Amino acid sequence: MASAWDARPPGRLPLLLCLLLLRSPAQAAHIKKAEATTSAGAQAAEGQFDRYYHEAELSSVLREVAAAGSPGLARLFSIGRSVEGRPLWVLRLTAGLEPPPPDGDAGPDAAGPLLPGRPQVKLVGNMHGDETVSRQVLVYLARELVAGYHRGDPRLVRLLNTTDVYLMPSLNPDGFERAREGDCGLGDGDPPGPTGRDNSRGRDLNRSFPDQFRTGEPPALDDVPEVRALMDWIHRNKFVLSGNLHGGSVVASYPFDDSPEHKVTGIYSKTSDDEVFKYLAKAYASNHPIMKTGAPHCPGDEDETFKDGITNGAHWYDVEGGMQDYNYVWADCFEITLELSCCKYPPASQLRQEWENNRESLITLIEKVHIGVKGFVKDSVTGSGLENATISVAGINHNITTGRFGDFHRLLVPGTYNLTAVLTGYMPLTFNNVTVKEGPATEVNFSLRPTVTSVIPDTTEAVATSSTVAVPNIPPGTPPSHQPIQPKDFHHHHFPDMEIFLRRFANEYPNITRLYSLGKSVESRELYVMEISDNPGVHEPGEPEFKYIGNMHGNEVVGRELLLNLIEYLCKNFGTDPEVTDLVRNTRIHLMPSMNPDGYEKSQEGDSVSVVGRNNSNNFDLNRNFPDQFVQITDPAQPETIAVISWMKAYPFVLSANLHGGSLVVNYPYDDDEQGLATYSKSPDDAVFQQIALSYSKENIQMYQGRPCKNMYPTEYFPHGITNGAKWYNVPGGMQDWNYLHTNCFEVTIELGCVKYPFEKDLPKLWEQNRRSLIQFMKQVHQGVRGFVLDATDGRGILNATISVAEINHPVTTYKTGDYWRLLVPGTYKITASARGYNPATKNVTVKSEGAVQVNFTLVRSSTDSNHESKKGKGDSTNTDDANDPTTKEFETLIKDLSAENGLEDLMLRSSSNLALYRYHSYKDLSEFLRGLVMNYPQITNLTSLGQSAEYRHIWSLEISNKPNVSEPEEPKIRFVAGIHGNAPVGTELLLALAEFLCLNYKKNPAVTQLIDRTRIVIVPSLNPDGRERAQEKDCTSKKGQTNAHGKDLDTDFTNNASQPETKAIIENLIQKQDFSLSVALDGGSVLVTYPYDKPVQTVENKETLKHLASLYANNHPSMHMGQPSCPNKSGTNSPIFCCCLGETFSYCLANLITLNVFIDENIPGGVMRGAEWHSHLGSMKDYSVTYGHCPEITVYTSCCYFPSAVQLPSLWAENKKSLLSMLVEVHKGVHGFVKDKSGKPVSKAVIVLNEGIKVHTKEGGYFHVLLAPGFHNINAIADGYQQQHSQVFVHHDAASSVVIVFDTDNRIFGLPRELVVTVLGATMSALILTACIIWCICSIKSNRHKDGFHRLRQHHDEYEDEIRMMSTGSKKSLLSHEFQDETDTEEETLYSSKH
Repeated sequence: MASAWDARPPGRLPLLLCLLLLRSPAQAAHIKKAEATTSAGAQAAEGQFDRYYHEAELSSVLREVAAAGSPGLARLFSIGRSVEGRPLWVLRLTAGLEPPPPDGDAGPDAAGPLLPGRPQVKLVGNMHGDETVSRQVLVYLARELVAGYHRGDPRLVRLLNTTDVYLMPSLNPDGFERAREGDCGLGDGDPPGPTGRDNSRGRDLNRSFPDQFRTGEPPALDDVPEVRALMDWIHRNKFVLSGNLHGGSVVASYPFDDSPEHKVTGIYSKTSDDEVFKYLAKAYASNHPIMKTGAPHCPGDEDETFKDGITNGAHWYDVEGGMQDYNYVWADCFEITLELSCCKYPPASQLRQEWENNRESLITLIEKVHIGVKGFVKDSVTGSGLENATISVAGINHNITTGRFGDFHRLLVPGTYNLTAVLTGYMPLTFNNVTVKEGPATEVNFSLRPTVTSVIPDTTEAVATSSTVAVPNIPPGTPPSHQPIQPKDFHHHHFPDMEIFLRRFANEYPNITRLYSLGKSVESRELYVMEISDNPGVHEPGEPEFKYIGNMHGNEVVGRELLLNLIEYLCKNFGTDPEVTDLVRNTRIHLMPSMNPDGYEKSQEGDSVSVVGRNNSNNFDLNRNFPDQFVQITDPAQPETIAVISWMKAYPFVLSANLHGGSLVVNYPYDDDEQGLATYSKSPDDAVFQQIALSYSKENIQMYQGRPCKNMYPTEYFPHGITNGAKWYNVPGGMQDWNYLHTNCFEVTIELGCVKYPFEKDLPKLWEQNRRSLIQFMKQVHQGVRGFVLDATDGRGILNATISVAEINHPVTTYKTGDYWRLLVPGTYKITASARGYNPATKNVTVKSEGAVQVNFTLVRSSTDSNHESKKGKGDSTNTDDANDPTTKEFETLIKDLSAENGLEDLMLRSSSNLALYRYHSYKDLSEFLRGLVMNYPQITNLTSLGQSAEYRHIWSLEISNKPNVSEPEEPKIRFVAGIHGNAPVGTELLLALAEFLCLNYKKNPAVTQLIDRTRIVIVPSLNPDGRERAQEKDCTSKKGQTNAHGKDLDTDFTNNASQPETKAIIENLIQKQDFSLSVALDGGSVLVTYPYDKPVQTVENKETLKHLASLYANNHPSMHMGQPSCPNKSGTNSPIFCCCLGETFSYCLANLITLNVFIDENIPGGVMRGAEWHSHLGSMKDYSVTYGHCPEITVYTSCCYFPSAVQLPSLWAENKKSLLSMLVEVHKGVHGFVKDKSGKPVSKAVIVLNEGIKVHTKEGGYFHVLLAPGFHNINAIADGYQQQHSQVFVHHDAASSVVIVFDTDNRIFGLPRELVVTVLGATMSALILTACIIWCICSIKSNRHKDGFHRLRQHHDEYEDEIRMMSTGSKKSLLSHEFQDETDTEEETLYSSKH
């Protein structure tokens, strides 16, 4: 096949000469230049296939190709350099480019501006240095495109007029230089020596990208500058389509390249755009003479075949950290990987054939960027393009965003689609039934209407708003008279340096420091916090807590270094400097130098404006990752975010600052507004925020002047160096707003300098500029009002009492000792303290400018709660007899302490937790493990079999209590059940860990010991042992093993006609006993908690209590309460969209995909929802437990993956341990009751009706226990032979309410008083007797009349008796025929009389 750039046929030369004569001299000169270049290129082309281009020649050839193009067609630039400093060349080819810069810059900026509406395509070669065919083929392709455009080839002219093409021949030039021609990568027959596959630091570039399924720590980007350069390049552009060219086989591979299971081969890891990727891969393979056969017959893999010449990457083999997945997941770019030849580095003699094999495929692939849908998203008012608008396609869970001109290209296969464009501040718009055909893209343009018309901000300098607090007339930066010791350590601290620094100061100053970690970053770096206090590790009642957080954006490093300086400053000056000493003694200070240590390691010194290292290692901006009041944050919660949120919930922080860089200003809430516009978004505490912001800025002279970065932002002006966040620019998902809205903490964001990563020499100056500001800001924690809220009965502090200030809609709450802090500006306020179950108290308070005023509140319990005596005529309800028992009091105190914030953390810290969680337990292992516990802890354990499974495996039940197998009805009983679905065994392992944890700590940890002594704990670790034996580890979505051996989902068999042996065993031996107070079931497939009912359209009785129990579990889990599981296996049976389709037609589901997408994204408020809303079905265990067992049950879904790798078990235990223990504490709350009659005899089997709905029965001994949500509840007690009793009880959040119900004997009959019933009965009997007498008298009179009629017959005794005999026979005939018949009576009367 002749090359397209071979010399032109001689017959065309005369025509060209004629054209030259007709043109102007300038035009002729240009044509001559072009012809000369083309001629030279043609001559060179003859020898182009005889060798590979090494570094110098490659650079020269690319420059020649760029120069040979028509004006405005080509740009050559480098996106960065390799480890050894070689340029990473890219040749851009598209018509209409501007002339290159005159200075000859070859850096990334030399690429030139993007062109509106023109899709970008890139082809990257030689990623593995020893896979070399792509390096040459891309150079040949560049020549082909340039020459074809020049000669007027219609296809290529159309292509370059409509497409922005980028060709990168070598991503790994260092590796290429080490590779050896003839090395096919087959082993024995290859030349000796290094292969050149990796870069110069031994890193495989195609294993070094962030990965959505990553399990290990990725290489630091410092080791792979090639990858860092490529990632930066990708994010500076808006690539639509890409090809990654490799060698070693002949096949087109498409995403995903790996799977959550990371199985070596055989797992088809499907993207949401699987059909598009298969279409693209087939487009390439079908035009390649070898690839399209699907049988490359590569040496060593002769039998390997690929249907249609394509394969899913992970199905072929698992590649973690690959480039094609990164493009799709993080950059909206569809990339496929193309293996071009069996031999990785074939001899140069084969290059011509390789080019001919791939030419048509390469051009066809580039053309496919024009399929699908394209268009613009514009503002309907201004007509300007809208950047970063989201384009979503119904039914495809993968969105793209618009480019800087509002343009978009969405690759789709032929079909009909519904498209939606969404942008904050605009009304979303949907086009339904958009038809995509084979060929050019369908054009769809969106015109979005703003929700609010934007107002152009006034850039004139103005004074602060009317709510601004007056600034004291103190010269900024006034130094104190005492000169404290200044830090000496001024250099940039990478993570190892920072770690050593922190440990050193924690070791040198143990009396005032405590170093702790919040958790780990994505790359497993510790998230360190240094506490500085005169009593480290302890919350001192009444002492406020303060925090600084630095380096949230990894490339904004000044805050990191200032906090390390501040640690040194505070430690060295404590005890000698009065200001520092007073601050440390009266404040608990927490300093977090780096929230994003991974991003820091990727950042570069001297960076002023770039975003390199800004995000975390999953490429998410942590300051857009917090739940937001105005915008739904759809990005998955990051480990760093989760750790910080848990931290902020655990400590009673009062004041905080988040240290950033890039400007010089203090920014205060709110950071965004409802419309998404840059407008002042005022919080209820706007005056307070201005006061604390000014406390920082006025000590920093440059900041206070308000014009921070004149060279970078000449029009930017901040009066007094402060600004409202949203007025500056909108930041949804920011940390400072989350602090204010979800905790008691007031946080501001401080921008510390115009340069994000200044040079080391500037660090001393930055400390000097900010040191007074840092100290003065910390002092603000002591402004406003502080105090305690106490219980008038026992003087104890009241946790979670509310402190509200009249006319300021932002209450704060008390900490566990009842202490509170409320920041306020000077003024007079009406402050109210309130708590559930107490009468509120209000005081008028005057706040001054210096120091916080102390205001204590003592609350009296409300009348209903302060005594348990029932209302008149309603029976008697009093405290239980053992209320004054010292051990009972001690246990009540323990429950209260464990219910307080950090209570469970303290328990876990004091507990032995040396558990061996490194593998899953098979049925045999599980049985041996349980027997081992019983053998080692016989005094507190008892193992029984509830029954057998379908395959005759035991369903084990382990009881843990101080008197196992002994009925103690006065103690609450809790059960934990797992493994109802055999393919989700995480719950089984968690329950085994819980059992071992409890046993290990019995008699060692006082809290655990008391819990076991006063609770009957039943653990059923595996309800479906048969299914568990069939399930396989790392099967995250497989349903294998979900059912029992009969193929029955056991969670649909809990009915009165249960058919399976497993469910019968649970029903008969656990649920129907009706003696449990709480049940917790563990399952898998997501991260949330569901509460009854699972059945649809079911009114939920006691909903508040059930939801309270579920929320309690979720809130003690580090991420569950955030309600964003972000599970990849959203198409499983637990997916709401799947469940909807179970009960509806497919067309109905399809029509409602957009509506259901909110559930696909899994935004679950508080991590809790009703079972029917999650996975509606009949016959569930929790429904049966509530209905027939009178026991509340919640279901906990512990992990997204049904059967994750065993290496995840320790982290899953760590995540769930606190929640599981919280259930053991919660079971001791609610209402404990005892029912007896007036003689003191316990009344068993009495019915206790709560809130006219929930029913429980008293146990043997008259005891009952029921869990209820905090608040007031009505109790009705009913028993045969006794009067019904009514009472009301108040349930506390941290203690049980104990009641005794005393029955009166029921003296009523048929519901009426006994006296009335006796009177009525007596009267009735008298009436009956009187009636009988009257009847007797009447009958007697009639009898006498009969005797008068027959007087003639009574002449002698014998005749009379004969007559009587005749009458007694009832012979009517004889009587009627008698000649002396009395004719005065009727026949009936005669008969009646004769019978008497």
